Amino acid sequence: QTAVCCMVDTFRARMAIREVGKALALPAEEIDLVAKAFPRIAARNIPDAIERLPELAGSNLRAGQLEQLFELCLGIDGFPRHLALHPSGVILSSSDLAERVPMQESFQGFRMLQADKHDVEHLGLTKLDVLGVRMFSAIAHAHDEIVRISGKDIHFEDLPRDDEATFELIRTSRTLGCFQIESPGQRELLARFQPNRFEDLIIDISLFRPGPVKSDMVSPFLDRRHGFQEVRYPHEKLAPILRETGGVVVYHEQLIRCIAAVTGCSLDDADYVRRHLEPEAVTEGVSAPIGITPPDEGIGTWFKARAVVNGFTQPQADAIWTEVFAFASFGFCKSHAAAFALPTYISAWLKTHYPAEFVAGVLTHDPGMYPRRFIVADARQMGIPILPIDINKSDAVYRVESFASSVISGVDSRPPNPDKGVRLALSEVRDISEAEIASIVTARGAGPFSSLEDLWRRTELSQPVLENLVHVGALDAIEGRSRHELLWRVIELGSEPKLIPGEQLQLGLDDPIRQSLPELPRYSDFEETEAELEISGIDARRHVMALYAPLLAEIGCVDSDGLKGCRNRAEVWVAGVKVASQTPAIRSGQRIIFVTLDELAGPIDITVFERVQPRCARTVFHSWLQLVRGEVRKRGGASFIHTTDRRNVGITVVAEEVFDLAELAQDRNAGISLIEALERQRRKQQLLDPGAAVASGGGGDLQPAARLWHASGGSAGR
Repeated sequence: QTAVCCMVDTFRARMAIREVGKALALPAEEIDLVAKAFPRIAARNIPDAIERLPELAGSNLRAGQLEQLFELCLGIDGFPRHLALHPSGVILSSSDLAERVPMQESFQGFRMLQADKHDVEHLGLTKLDVLGVRMFSAIAHAHDEIVRISGKDIHFEDLPRDDEATFELIRTSRTLGCFQIESPGQRELLARFQPNRFEDLIIDISLFRPGPVKSDMVSPFLDRRHGFQEVRYPHEKLAPILRETGGVVVYHEQLIRCIAAVTGCSLDDADYVRRHLEPEAVTEGVSAPIGITPPDEGIGTWFKARAVVNGFTQPQADAIWTEVFAFASFGFCKSHAAAFALPTYISAWLKTHYPAEFVAGVLTHDPGMYPRRFIVADARQMGIPILPIDINKSDAVYRVESFASSVISGVDSRPPNPDKGVRLALSEVRDISEAEIASIVTARGAGPFSSLEDLWRRTELSQPVLENLVHVGALDAIEGRSRHELLWRVIELGSEPKLIPGEQLQLGLDDPIRQSLPELPRYSDFEETEAELEISGIDARRHVMALYAPLLAEIGCVDSDGLKGCRNRAEVWVAGVKVASQTPAIRSGQRIIFVTLDELAGPIDITVFERVQPRCARTVFHSWLQLVRGEVRKRGGASFIHTTDRRNVGITVVAEEVFDLAELAQDRNAGISLIEALERQRRKQQLLDPGAAVASGGGGDLQPAARLWHASGGSAGR
């Protein structure tokens, strides 16, 4: 029998706030805003977060009933809420599984054990981690689009693994949307690494993990790869094991073989040792693997003693332990990385040779870390036309449309196939249901829609969805009337009974609403873009930052292309749409915010250090359009010598100030000078900076935020 193990979901900050808020009968909208204000932390850390996190400063979270709400949240911290289905833990067992372990049906109807990943191990059950990777669905969609458009049937298993064009795309870090290699950190690592073969992707994926980064495995490997550091091995016996990675332990498999080679134990026992290389095990000792009896002092002592018995000198044993195990506990499984490298390569190959089809797949199945509008912006950079939602052309999913390149205006000529565009899907329309989408597609099979009234008669659309379709411009191609007039007409249609097929159609010439309706203006560019972002979240017709071009020119902002020509440590102004923000664990223990802004020329990476967070963290986390004054940092060094274009890699802007661009634009439109508009925001930020009061002799003491920003427990809240 098979089943899936469970996860015990426990009350953490956000979930506790929502559940306690319901019990206190607080407004749902208010509770949602309060819950989203907190990072994903334990409920017991709510008071510390309010006191220490600068983005929560001045948020009035102690007002009204919120104090009582937070106090009750502390009382249920870590309590189990429900059993959830583990995303990948599949159990294989004999036919009597249900008789030995209690089971239940999950929310989606899967057979689920009432035992989590730790319990099933103690029960002696076999667990396989079967990962559901949405990129496979995106690749399948891209394949189907290639077949539909060109008739070519691509067999991915037959693709050459050494396609130079694909590796050129990877080396230049143009990998947004590609599996495993699209994050800002990965794009920087690719530029430093300069992969040129499939095996390099396996190493890259293994290196970019919290452990290797935190333990500084990356720099030694890259320096040795590019010849700036001599390749050396802890001992000549380990050279065959570590040759492929320049003498640096990267994979679990390497570590297991190293342990076996030095101590003389079996590979099975070596894997046991590898799994117990946590700091506690090394210093406090662990139970012995089969056939091994390490002394109570711990694995380090056992390892060195066994090495001496196996023919190594004591200094050699000490050196091997220090050098190998400095990285060993942070290694990665090569077989796992190799399995990941295959969809990584295929996704990069598709983006290189069939970019429109690839973008359609990624947008349909959303497998990555960025919002869809960022993938759309990247597609524009590649010269792929983005076609807005159209009631006669959009499908339930994203589709590729082929057309003569002569009809495309203002399109970059860089892509290999500029005669293809990507049509946005009907599924992006807010509040539309699958049944309503099916109604549109089915009715369209009898012929295209000719007007708003025709669409209303032939489909089963609700009035709010029809309004959204009009508002987003889905009827622009078939209607000569302005969207304002069409929205009035939707109200009329909503008050009329729908025409039954075969029934007499009334002209409605005496309709008082229509007769009294004045000629209404068409949407402006700003209104069109605002409507698209409101209804679909994607600015299809134009990049939202294009609307702020005059203001950005007045400020003197530099785009992502301009940053390449800036000197290191030059002061610049940059602006864009925030598409991602991360606060990962850093080796130094600092709290650093990494932000990605999207602007017309491409993404810009922003780094916000602790010293400026009291002033600007609130803007960073709560503003969508951001203006940043900062310093250009170009990460150079040995590993950049072999890059194709060193101006194109390792660039970030270290923030000194962060402003809300939308608020700044409103002030400028109101006639306030640029200098005064900036000063107004600076004054607000100073009020939120507890450090300012300390510096001026005021009270208060802002303590470090500890690990509130990235702490996360296990499946059972441990």
